Amino acid sequence: MDIAIVGAGAATVALLDTLAATAAQPGDLTVFEPSAHPWRGRPYGPDLDTVLVNAPPALMSIRHHDRGHYAAWLGERAPAHLDGLLGQPLVPRALYGHYLRHTAETALAALRERGWHVRVHAARVTAMAASADRLRLRAEDGHVHQADHVALCVGAGTPHDHYGLGAAPGFVADPYPLARTLEQVPAESSVAVIGSGLTAVDVVVSLAARGHTGPIRLVSRSGLLPHVWQRPLDHRPRHLTAERVRALHRENGAVTLDDLIQLLRAELDQAGEDFDDFAADLLAASTEEPGRRLRRQLAAVDDPAIGRRVLQETAHALGPYAWRLLPEPDRGRLRRHFRLATSLASPMVPVNARVLMELLERGQLTVAAGVREIQAAHGRFRLRCDDGTQSADVVVNAVNPSPQAVPHAAAQLVASLLAEDLAAPHPAGGLVPADPRLHVVGDLAGGGPFITSGILGVAAQAAGAAQAVLTARAG
Repeated sequence: MDIAIVGAGAATVALLDTLAATAAQPGDLTVFEPSAHPWRGRPYGPDLDTVLVNAPPALMSIRHHDRGHYAAWLGERAPAHLDGLLGQPLVPRALYGHYLRHTAETALAALRERGWHVRVHAARVTAMAASADRLRLRAEDGHVHQADHVALCVGAGTPHDHYGLGAAPGFVADPYPLARTLEQVPAESSVAVIGSGLTAVDVVVSLAARGHTGPIRLVSRSGLLPHVWQRPLDHRPRHLTAERVRALHRENGAVTLDDLIQLLRAELDQAGEDFDDFAADLLAASTEEPGRRLRRQLAAVDDPAIGRRVLQETAHALGPYAWRLLPEPDRGRLRRHFRLATSLASPMVPVNARVLMELLERGQLTVAAGVREIQAAHGRFRLRCDDGTQSADVVVNAVNPSPQAVPHAAAQLVASLLAEDLAAPHPAGGLVPADPRLHVVGDLAGGGPFITSGILGVAAQAAGAAQAVLTARAG
């Protein structure tokens, strides 16, 4: 069997790790990746040490069903990166990239040892078509490759330029790597950061670490900052679990949002916590002053309440599975709370929250909601938000790419898949394979949840794709 993998980020690492652990018979494996830093993907390439992994180690293991894999790799490195508030090691993302690279290289070595012929082709795949009983891939360097199965692991997109700022002087279209982009930002300049999610937090924290003295303004539609991680507890959900959701699906033929809410309610009831108070606090996020809410959440890092912890864990461990079972009206209900859900499911680490709090308290950082317009004019930028019109010397685009968006680098390949009827667009975005020999892993997979996939979700998808390929081979 000949397997081709397009892309070499975290999804590919998880796929290789599963194949190395489960493939009984040797075959041929080719990975297509033009980057000089394979296995890391866009988020985990070389960058500033202030750009941290945004989750505890248990949620960052690339090995499916082994949450201790990443922590074991960290080993003696962990104490040097301990976040005193969270009680967990939070390493620079570039170091996490080393973990991904190590896992990929270990998997490739294991496959080669068992007789697999493995190669990495340093070129982008631009087209794919069905050819007799195989799939034919064409790379941008003219190389043509035939494969029995293809896994599309092309990662997420890049930020969209919502305000048409294009090549305007002072506009940073894509902030990463921050080591390169922030070098161009004068320390005394006024900076507007479009967005208020984790990417925006990275920008603000990195500006502060570089000694930026000018004003910084976060501008977005919602003005909602990410929630703050709480110190992990030794608690495992007993009601809001995959087993309970599967049982509901078997019994009722469907799973509704109200079913999931009842499971969460039971979880909180058992812990002696009030669900209605918890829900009211979450919904208040859209109206509470950002600095006040951030201060409360920093104070609650050690709070023993389990509500947010359960939601944050299950959003990634259970969310992708439960999402596919929900009826479309219930998905619509959740989409209406998109920004709140993203803030909750993708929280910031306390060390970064503390930096933001300090900047807010001394007035260097402000957060503005209701951004309506950003224009480049006379070498500067004019921004119109709910609180009026402001100006900035530099604008950094920290808008997170939409899940299921087609990455620019994969646009030509995706167009060929659609033209050849090998895949179809999902109504909510992303791709749905129309050929059983094609597998889509990661955010581009159609029908997935509207929040960006976490590492646990990517690892689960990759394990499923590997199992599908090996089952087809056995058949």
